[in-house]
Amino acid sequence: MKFGIFYELQLPRPWVAGDELRLYQNALTQMELADKLGYDHAWVVEHHFLEEYSHSPSPESFLAAASQRTQKIRLGHGILQLTTNHPARVAERVAVLDLLSNGRCEFGMGESASITELEPFGRNMEHKKEVFEEAVRAIFPMFRDGGCEHHGKYFDIPLRNVVPKPVQKPHPPLWMACSQLPTIERAGRHGFGALGFQFVSADAAHAWVHAYYNAMTKRLHKLADYEINPNMALVSFFMCARTDEEARARADGATFFQFALRFYGASQNRQRPAPGTVNMWDEYNKWKRDNPEAQEAALRGGLIGSPETIRKKLRRFQSSHIDQVILLNQAGKNSHEHICESLELFGREVMPEFQNDPAQEAWKQGVMSGEIKLEEIDTEAFTDRYGKLAINVAPAKVAAG
Repeated sequence: MKFGIFYELQLPRPWVAGDELRLYQNALTQMELADKLGYDHAWVVEHHFLEEYSHSPSPESFLAAASQRTQKIRLGHGILQLTTNHPARVAERVAVLDLLSNGRCEFGMGESASITELEPFGRNMEHKKEVFEEAVRAIFPMFRDGGCEHHGKYFDIPLRNVVPKPVQKPHPPLWMACSQLPTIERAGRHGFGALGFQFVSADAAHAWVHAYYNAMTKRLHKLADYEINPNMALVSFFMCARTDEEARARADGATFFQFALRFYGASQNRQRPAPGTVNMWDEYNKWKRDNPEAQEAALRGGLIGSPETIRKKLRRFQSSHIDQVILLNQAGKNSHEHICESLELFGREVMPEFQNDPAQEAWKQGVMSGEIKLEEIDTEAFTDRYGKLAINVAPAKVAAG
C-alpha cells in the first residue's frame, strides 16, 4: 500500500493579511517533511473561485516549487481541470513539472463539478464530460515527438509541436478524479488510475475495488493512445496523535471539510453563493453548536486516532486491496504544528508496516493477468460517498453572482 498527502489549500474566514502566504509556505514545509519521512505521493487540486474551501487555482506552480524542495515523493496533479484549460497548456504544464521534478510527475485529470468554476471559462455541466473526453484525445499526441493537430467540436488546434516533452515515456502515470462513486468504474473502463475523493468504509472500498478492476480487465475502452495505470486511491480524513482523544481534538478541520462539501453539494449544479455572501466558518460553527453528537460521530470516521487505532483501520483497507490511501490532513483550521506532528508520528510508527506489501502486488498481477477472477459485486449498497458516519447539512441558499 502506498500513502499520499492531499491539499485543497483550505483557508476558512476570517482572513487577515499574510494568511495565504502562511498557508502556502506551511504546505511546502509539510510536503518537504513528508518527502523525508518516505511518503509516496503528494496531491494538489485545481479549483477556482471556491472561497474558504480551496485557494489552489494553480497546482502546477505549487508543485514546481515543491519539486525543488523534495527528492523522492511523487508530485501529483490531483487534478488538472481539462474543462477549464486548453489541451496544449495542459500538456506543456505536465511536461515542465516532469522535467523540474526529474520524472516525478503524476497526471491527474478531471472535469470540475460546479458551474461556479465552469461558467467563467465558457463551460457548463451538460457538456463537461464531452469536453473532458475530447481534451483527452487531443492531449496525448502532444507528448510524442514531432507535431500533431486536433480538429474537434470544442478544440481546433492546427499542426504544432508542443514542447517540451515529459521525462517519463510515453507520459507520466494517468489518473482520473472520481468525485462521485460511479466514476470509479468509469476510470477503470478508460484505463486511468482512480483518484477517489470519497470517504468510504472498508466494505464499500472492497466493492468499488472490484468494480474498478473488473471494468479495466473486462470492459477496457481507452479514449486515446496511452498507457493504462491500474491503481485505485481513496482519500481519507487523517490526524494521528498519541491518543484517540487528542487526535479528535486536533482534527476539527476534517469535519469542516465534510461540512463544506455537504453544504454546497445539494445546491443545484453545486453552485456556490456570490462572493462574500456566506461565511462558511461561521455557518460551520453554528452547525457544530446545534449538532454536537453528529460532529463527534464524524470524527470517529476516517484515519483519526492513535497509531494503534489507525493501524487497525488500515488493516481493513489493506484487505480491500486499495493501492493507495491519500491522507487529508490540511483542512479547516488544523494547525501547521499538529499536521507536522501527525505526519511524523504516522510516518514512524504506522506507515512502515503497510508500505512494503508483496501480497498486494501479487494480487494485482493476478487480477491484471486474468489468473484471479473478481466477483462482480453489486455496488448499489455502497453509493454514499461520505460514509456511514457522515454528517447531514441543509443545502446552501445560493445568491446570484
